[in-house]
Amino acid sequence: MDCIIREWRIEDKVDLAKVLNNKHILDNLRDGLPYPYTVDDAEEYIIAMLSADKTKTFAFAITLNDVVIGSIGAFRCDNIHFRTAEMGYYIGEEQWGKGYGTSAVTWVCNYLFEHTDIIRIFAEPFAYNIASCRILEKSGFQFEGTLHSNAVKNGQVIDMKMYALVKV
Repeated sequence: MDCIIREWRIEDKVDLAKVLNNKHILDNLRDGLPYPYTVDDAEEYIIAMLSADKTKTFAFAITLNDVVIGSIGAFRCDNIHFRTAEMGYYIGEEQWGKGYGTSAVTWVCNYLFEHTDIIRIFAEPFAYNIASCRILEKSGFQFEGTLHSNAVKNGQVIDMKMYALVKV
């Protein structure tokens, strides 16, 4: 069964809070998300995504049987990089390893290349997040290099990897 990628709905807040109220997921994301993650936090995020500039923010719910199992977004860069977007995503832990991440990344990249002027999409997973790196590779992204000592997560200096997909 394939996941469905769709726009957010306010009523997704309960499902989103369940997915994100998980330290294993937060440990693989950038800082800034509260823990515990509440329904109010989820509602605030969904409202922000629904009201964001649709030419710069492309944010979607990843669903299975119309239940949110994750989130994916691409965010247009600016200045000389205005035709480049950074992608981020996560899948609920119960759904890890089932191909939903690859499906979502592939769908969003195809959508962006077909419906916008974006020509390059990149992602910077933590180097230790092998599963995320694999999702990007299976979605056609090229590994461009390791960003050494590029972030501090949970008090540790860590490497990140740079992956990109270029419109052909």
